[in-house]
Amino acid sequence: MLTQTGATVQGARSSLDAFQIFQTWQPDIVVCHVGMPGEDGFGLIQRIRALPQEKGGDVPAAALTAHVRDEDRSRSLAAGYDVHVAKPVDPHTLANAVVSLLQTNKV
Repeated sequence: MLTQTGATVQGARSSLDAFQIFQTWQPDIVVCHVGMPGEDGFGLIQRIRALPQEKGGDVPAAALTAHVRDEDRSRSLAAGYDVHVAKPVDPHTLANAVVSLLQTNKV
């Protein structure tokens, strides 16, 4: 969906894979499915947020999840995500969330 808008996307099969990729390729934004196998997306964002700014610790991040309750949104934001995007994902909603994060951070 994002590649169709011209974005460069790097996929990962797990939180550990994503963190390894993040160490060598610091994206302008992270969109992460919270329910990944093994360590979930909450663990990933906490590890990213523990990094110093120059290593990408403050990268804008969107949580992608099927959990849509207010408590779920609060948990995503408390964990370190900037935006909580509910599944199923409407392409326009995701694109708007990404653009908003990029504009806020002036990437």
